[in-house]
Amino acid sequence: MILIVGLGNPGVKYSRTRHNVGFRVLDEFQKENNFPNFKLLKKFNSLASAGNFTNKEILLTEPQTFMNNSGSAIKALIKFYKITSPNLVVVHDDIDLPLGKIRISKGRGSAGHKGVESIIKELKTKNFVRFRIGIQPLKGKPKNPEKFVLQKFLKEEEKIIKKITKTGCQALETALTKDTEKAMSKFNK
Repeated sequence: MILIVGLGNPGVKYSRTRHNVGFRVLDEFQKENNFPNFKLLKKFNSLASAGNFTNKEILLTEPQTFMNNSGSAIKALIKFYKITSPNLVVVHDDIDLPLGKIRISKGRGSAGHKGVESIIKELKTKNFVRFRIGIQPLKGKPKNPEKFVLQKFLKEEEKIIKKITKTGCQALETALTKDTEKAMSKFNK
């Protein structure tokens, strides 16, 4: 089984914020690939949708903890489903990447992302794949990133985000159909 986790914050208040790009990519993947609707798994404090993609069993999850505590939900899922960390894929926003860019990486540190930090701390490894979705505005990294990531995208940014959400979905499909390295060479530009 492959566990694909989208990071974000729960609730309507945060649904269209920059920090919730991970959720948006998973929602797109779920729709595009006819996975069932997400359902709350209280035991794991996560929304989940299970399905098959190219004969691989996939569990899409969106932790309903707040971003900084994402690791606890992911640890519980990994333990219960006996998933090894190389079969963990995390999709999240990245303020160090320009808006609309995507970078796929393996085995790297958190670079200050609190959700990723939480996962590394809980799992005691950084040996997993990350799909980093750029949210940095054209004028550069804001002075107060913690406040910035909780803001909604501007109207003109929303068009870019819709496009990168689809691209993120295609990158996931490539990684699952072929492998992570092929997805990296195609989408890391």
